[in-house]
Amino acid sequence: MSVVSKFLADVKQDWSVSAITSGFIAVIVSYAGPLLIVFQAARIAHLSDAELSSWIWAISFSSGLAGMLLSAWFRAPVIAAWSTPGAVLLVSGWAGYSFAESVGAFIFSAVLVVILGYSGLFSAMMERIPRGIIAAMLAGILLKFGVDVFVSLKQMPLVALPMFVVYLLSKRYCPRYAVAATLLSGLASAGLLHELAPVAIRIALVEPVYTAPVFSLKAVVGLGLPLCIVTMVSQNATGIGVLKVDGYDLPPNPLIGVTGIASLLSAPFGSHGVNLAAITAAICTGKEAHAQPEKRYVAGIACGVFYMLLSLFGATVVAVFSAFPAELIAVIAGVALFGSLGSSLSSAMETEKDKESALVTFLITISGISLLGIGAPFWGLIGGMVTHGILTGNIRWLWQKLAPVK
Repeated sequence: MSVVSKFLADVKQDWSVSAITSGFIAVIVSYAGPLLIVFQAARIAHLSDAELSSWIWAISFSSGLAGMLLSAWFRAPVIAAWSTPGAVLLVSGWAGYSFAESVGAFIFSAVLVVILGYSGLFSAMMERIPRGIIAAMLAGILLKFGVDVFVSLKQMPLVALPMFVVYLLSKRYCPRYAVAATLLSGLASAGLLHELAPVAIRIALVEPVYTAPVFSLKAVVGLGLPLCIVTMVSQNATGIGVLKVDGYDLPPNPLIGVTGIASLLSAPFGSHGVNLAAITAAICTGKEAHAQPEKRYVAGIACGVFYMLLSLFGATVVAVFSAFPAELIAVIAGVALFGSLGSSLSSAMETEKDKESALVTFLITISGISLLGIGAPFWGLIGGMVTHGILTGNIRWLWQKLAPVK
């Protein structure tokens, strides 16, 4: 039996409704939230509809392909996605650069990511951070999603409450289908109450637009370098942490390297960067995807396939997802992340000597502070590491952990 035949046979045996649903929900959450930032950035850059559709195709297809290949390679739910902090950076810093200059900056950023990935520098850094601190950072990121479930109960009770009740009953009687049942109940409730927004949908295949890059020093320094930094520290570091917390201790080098290559190949078509996902990854790495961790890789493959399929229709897909009420998205994302949030909180407090440093990490992360254009999760990691070094009474520990391997 060939390698491909054996792999397909394994997928056929390991697939489950819960894993496929988790992969689909991860895509829904991505399209319903982070993609809206891309639209905002496109307006600031005055991109044409064709360029915007090409951008959506590039980030979606490259994310899906990278995630699918990595999930199949490592037999783990590795989820790739476009850089949300990178899109936020474009919103605030795109003025003054042409689109061609921006593409040149995207390529420069991607090359740096590939170098950091395959050189082992990023891997060496991640291995020096205690697991409790990483878990606390992840818990801080996910907390808002859990809280938003109950905020939605107040804002749209006739949609959110039935969803939550269905989730609890499903967890009791058929836990593998809890998230799928919750999604269906939300769509049914929103439809019956006429809460699904009317949208004009025109189904059309996307036509990728190639943009020849222009490399300018001001764009490389002002856009490319910051884009690489925020992608590595805000997304890839967190993505590795998500996998570790759920028991997937994968080598970071090929994970970062493959996403960097995906970014490099898709940049001329508008992609600002592909990285390891964090929030959407947690949907697929948790027990809601499958009770058996070794079978959750199917969720990663499903997520990748859905990304690639939906990428073909670009803005059409966004129009469909924009019809969903925000509360429906909040509830389905929140309940899908309950398991990961719980396990992260548990892991953060598991080791006695790491408790206070993990708490500092958690509090800084949920504070939402942003310094030097870098978000709270990174500063949570730094705060936790400094706290750990001080409380252990050996500040040299901190330098030993952060210093490059000789």
